[in-house]
Amino acid sequence: MKVLVADPLSEAGVDALAAEFDVDVRPGLGKAELVEAIGAYDAVIVRSATTIDADVISAGTKLKVIARAGIGLDNVDVRAATARGVLVCNAPQSNIVSAAEHAVALLLALARRIPEADRSLRAGEWRRSELEGMELHGKVLGVLGLGRVGALVAQRCSAFGMRLVAHDPYVSAERAARMGVELVGTVDELCAVADVLTVHLPKTPETTGVVGEAQLAAMKPTARIVNTARGGLVDEDALYTALSEGWIAGAAVDVFSTEPMTDSKLFALDNIVVTPHLGASTSEAQDKAGTMVAEAVALALRGEFVPSAVNVEVGAVIPEPLKPFLPLAEKLGRLFTALHAGVANELTVEYVGRIAEEDPQALTLSALKGLLTDVVHEPVTFVNAPLLAVERGMAVSTLTSAAARDYLSVIRLRAGDVCVAGTLVGPTNRERLVEVWGFDVDMEPSDHMVFFRYVDRPGIVGVIGGRLGEAGVNIASMQVGRRAAGGEALIAMAVDSAIPPDVVDDIVAAIGATDARAIDLA
Repeated sequence: MKVLVADPLSEAGVDALAAEFDVDVRPGLGKAELVEAIGAYDAVIVRSATTIDADVISAGTKLKVIARAGIGLDNVDVRAATARGVLVCNAPQSNIVSAAEHAVALLLALARRIPEADRSLRAGEWRRSELEGMELHGKVLGVLGLGRVGALVAQRCSAFGMRLVAHDPYVSAERAARMGVELVGTVDELCAVADVLTVHLPKTPETTGVVGEAQLAAMKPTARIVNTARGGLVDEDALYTALSEGWIAGAAVDVFSTEPMTDSKLFALDNIVVTPHLGASTSEAQDKAGTMVAEAVALALRGEFVPSAVNVEVGAVIPEPLKPFLPLAEKLGRLFTALHAGVANELTVEYVGRIAEEDPQALTLSALKGLLTDVVHEPVTFVNAPLLAVERGMAVSTLTSAAARDYLSVIRLRAGDVCVAGTLVGPTNRERLVEVWGFDVDMEPSDHMVFFRYVDRPGIVGVIGGRLGEAGVNIASMQVGRRAAGGEALIAMAVDSAIPPDVVDDIVAAIGATDARAIDLA
């Protein structure tokens, strides 16, 4: 498979990709050149310079994944990519430490007036008595947005002895309390109480200008504000007025509403510290962004789950207890399709036991991907699986239950009288198939399996074993399940090679099977 690196990427990231894929590094392509070239690639990686819009995505007939080596995705048309079944991912945690450290660095520089002192001393001035700063100990840090970066900034400022107050409607009071943070209900309340306001929000229509003239006017005249998140969150015209008229004591800004920015009127003020969007500009952050996005692209091209995918209907972080169950869920989906002999109109995915204590969305997507893999012609991904299911009129629901009968955790797929269930056992999380067609079994799933339903009577096992032996098919394991002697029974077998269809038909006729399925997961 071929990967296009359309913007500069760390050497570590390129090397990681090149170990598995054919990689072309071609930064600086114009749109026309990109549209012409993209059709040859399975994946494209960008940073902020290259835009992947609907035209590029339409021309990328082989595209499976678009990756951004960074946090933002404003240069990728995620909607167009999703419509084409193209996975979009980024490196959401690559620069969070660097961004948090830069916010703290700006805060310290602002509080102690370090840039101003540096400039005056270089100019031959000794202004020691004039350059009085602010001590952070005992002051209130107002954190606007208590996400990953905001939490790291709060953690670091706690070490200075600052009191931590935050506004974030998506964070519970319990979670904030665990971080030692007091929550307030509005942005205005936060601005009024903060000695230092630090902004850590995503930029959306709702958050643009969230700190404007009214909020700045409500702040203490000794207060400072730091913005290392996104330009435009703090209204720059209002900030200029607040700084020049003494509404607040100072500001530190790393991001601007328009970038690159080299001529802002803010630059003429002495009570502001400015940097050219340096939050992620550390060698460590660049290396992490490159290697993280390379790992995500590799997972996507292998058809595996990508935790950093932004257009997958699950959160970016999969609970650790669920990760080992992802391959099992996909395998159960493929088994269900084979047993059902088609796609069910209504599918229920049940989570029983400890697994029910976690959010199962990722597992449901994995099961859906497996269920559709052998049904549709196009490659099934975690992105397009829900859309393909809807197109086929399939309704998917989930059930959870804390009561597990024989196993700690069980995943069960059910539609009508067709069901299949599995679990993981032992310290190495070995996969076990524990239910097929409503019969209890206990066997390890394999690439080649066969299932027969029949009326229980002596001699059936010998007939099946004999016919498979004549066909040169070796039996790896076998389970017999029944509800009552002489009633309906099930034989489930794992075999070492695929069973020819005529051999299955011969066995069905010989034992009078009411149903039979030979499954090839290879």
